[in-house]
Amino acid sequence: MAEIFAYTDGACSGNPGPGGWGVLLQAKDGETVKKTRELSGGEAATTNNRMELMAAITALETLGKPSKITVVTDSAYVKNGVTGWIHGWKRNGWKTSAKKPVKNVELWQRLDEAQARHDVTWKWVKGHAGHPENERADELARAGMKPFKG
Repeated sequence: MAEIFAYTDGACSGNPGPGGWGVLLQAKDGETVKKTRELSGGEAATTNNRMELMAAITALETLGKPSKITVVTDSAYVKNGVTGWIHGWKRNGWKTSAKKPVKNVELWQRLDEAQARHDVTWKWVKGHAGHPENERADELARAGMKPFKG
């Protein structure tokens, strides 16, 4: 049975500024890639963190049926948020430990809902470190940003 991997990345020119997100979805049988799908998009005025979140959300929402998936991100914000911080935020009515509203709350709620349908493993990789799939996700994010750059 093939395993599904989603390599996700966000990019922003200025922060805030025009941004893009990219997703490289792969179904693998061991080391052999059986199927690949690439997704990208962007916004005219956004932040890097929002684009990182949109990449992860899109990867999970794209899957038609509940799946076992490994999401690989170079965003510590996304990985730490979804595997740790989110539990406290939900307990505290989407407030931080400092009792402030969680930034990007609508995206965190959407990500929480999207991951609930799947069996998700979250992995962090160092960005811009020669990881081929992460580099491709970065290229896709930059392509998603391109129509919004001046």
